[in-house]
Amino acid sequence: MIPRGSILIVDDESGPRESLRMIFQSFYEVFTAENGQEAIHCLSQNKVDLVTLDLNMPGRSGLDVLREIKNLYPEVEVIIVTAHGSLSKAQEAVNLGAGDFIFKPYSVVDIITTVSNSFARRRNNQKIKKLIHQFKNPRCPLEEGHENSPKGAK
Repeated sequence: MIPRGSILIVDDESGPRESLRMIFQSFYEVFTAENGQEAIHCLSQNKVDLVTLDLNMPGRSGLDVLREIKNLYPEVEVIIVTAHGSLSKAQEAVNLGAGDFIFKPYSVVDIITTVSNSFARRRNNQKIKKLIHQFKNPRCPLEEGHENSPKGAK
């Protein structure tokens, strides 16, 4: 069985937060948070693969929360989801490590596609890191008798 990925939905408005939860609960393990503080706490307590993060929230801004997420959990994919974004905010978010940026109102197809692409990017990044690790840390030379040993090796 393929393990389900996990998503943390961070939005101060219950409507968008619950809409995303309902869209993804059949496919992923879903956590929700109303603000940045709850989001960071959730990340410290659960394995989360991807975060959808609202930019404009009371208290800490989404960009501040993004900075902290990428500092503490660099492997986590982050998608900024906002109704009040601009191209300059989108560029800043990408520079801080967001994988994507989507504007509200979005279509269900757009958000599903964006999340699916982010999960694919995460899997590819993990594969690349694994290959780099294997390249930097090669296994011991082939042992005698192994099917791939050179003939005559003793």
